[in-house]
Amino acid sequence: MSTAPSSLTSKVQPLAFDTGIFALAFLDAAVAFVGTEGVVHLVGAEPKAVKIHDGAVLDAASDGKRLVTGGDDGQVMETRSDGSTRVLAGQKGRWIDRVALGPDGVVAWSAGKTAHVLPAKGEPKSLEVPSTVGGLAFAPKGLRLAVAHYGGVTLWFPNAAAKPELFGWKGSHLGVVFSPDGRFLVTTMQEPALHGWRVVDGAHMRMTGYPSRVKSFAFTADGKWLATSGSGEAILWPFQAKDGPMGKEPSMLAPSPTTRVTVVAPHPKDPVVGIGYEDGMVMMVRITDAAEILLRAPDSDAVSAMAWHPSGGAVAFGTQGGKGGLLAF
Repeated sequence: MSTAPSSLTSKVQPLAFDTGIFALAFLDAAVAFVGTEGVVHLVGAEPKAVKIHDGAVLDAASDGKRLVTGGDDGQVMETRSDGSTRVLAGQKGRWIDRVALGPDGVVAWSAGKTAHVLPAKGEPKSLEVPSTVGGLAFAPKGLRLAVAHYGGVTLWFPNAAAKPELFGWKGSHLGVVFSPDGRFLVTTMQEPALHGWRVVDGAHMRMTGYPSRVKSFAFTADGKWLATSGSGEAILWPFQAKDGPMGKEPSMLAPSPTTRVTVVAPHPKDPVVGIGYEDGMVMMVRITDAAEILLRAPDSDAVSAMAWHPSGGAVAFGTQGGKGGLLAF
């Protein structure tokens, strides 16, 4: 870091768990720390541990009211802030690799090459793609699901008879996200790169130059920036213009010469990004002037998850070694 950042480490409530933290979500007044071994630790007025999967959790998604997880036990589970759980779907002998939440209570999940959409009311629908599903994401408006796989992304309207549309690009696409305005679609790849498309015409966007694979990426609330891991600093690609980041340089936030960014978590309202590192450091950084605030000092325990309360009034993080932190503003 160029200058010593200001610190809020003394204000962070330290937490410890008996398993590594895979994912994080705020559920009403509780924080759900999703353990790698199939247990959710709910931290709130009445802390409790809830067993949700017989085995590992493979993916998790939340809308602030419920947590939906997929496991290697073949179950798609829903967990609420009071610790209540229910099985949304199951496929015996299959891994539930990916889950996503969409509008009006709809849930998507995948097992192998097949993506499934389960509406709040009505029958589930499914779509088979050319290879194992790498990622799922719902468009911000309307019921449209992006399914990432080898060779690109298939865009599917589950309620329409229209043929799914392929946005092709050679290579293995592992994660997928829409921009908040729905104009852009971006994937992480098996190689250290991102690929993007402009949805209206399929125009391509290459985002390369990473020293390692991008595993964490998310748009800022205003859709102006796509924050990503995969380097010694958070890389932010500009998406303000009609061509997205093409022909423009990315911004770099909170560079570290000794470690790499593992998690990025943009604030739900303000131009601020939470950043977690391989050495256990956690920073909060303002995009406008790159001002840094330290939330956790490095201790060699890699940060594995980070999330904001939907109001922006609190942030939580967890590590591979089972440590956690919670800061309310």
